[in-house]
Amino acid sequence: MNQTSSVRKLVRCALVAALYVALCLALAPFSYGAVQVRVAEALCLLPVFGPEYIVAVTLGCLLANFLGSTLIDVVFGTLATLLACLCTYAVRNARVKGLALPAALPPVFWNAVIVGPEIAIFFSDTPATFGLIAFNAATVALGEVISCGILGVALVKLIETNPALRRVFAEAH
Repeated sequence: MNQTSSVRKLVRCALVAALYVALCLALAPFSYGAVQVRVAEALCLLPVFGPEYIVAVTLGCLLANFLGSTLIDVVFGTLATLLACLCTYAVRNARVKGLALPAALPPVFWNAVIVGPEIAIFFSDTPATFGLIAFNAATVALGEVISCGILGVALVKLIETNPALRRVFAEAH
């Protein structure tokens, strides 16, 4: 029984990583750049259902950045996602009016403080002033609010309220 559970977790992780990559590449104009709403980031809330999703989403981000962005984004963007998923897992049980809103805060924060400056420093045609860094951090945070605060929270609610999805995503640990 335990081996079956491990295989299921591995398959779920592979599918989530592949879904992250597919969403990023299919929605590439929205997934990469200074102003972005990376829909795949909604998956950053999946660690609410188990620590295996930390690996799944981080791997998906690494592969999506490798295939669709730059080596700089492979390093910094993936780091932001890893830290976001770790912190999301830490607040997995917190709810505001029944919604996993606290779980959406780490992706907003980490992407703003890592990816925002990354864009300003490495991808701007002008020097990376404090104003430019703050602007990029704000636009990245806004994109994360949309993808995680709206789509991700809705995804968690959908999984929590749908018994079939709950069985797939939230197997007892």
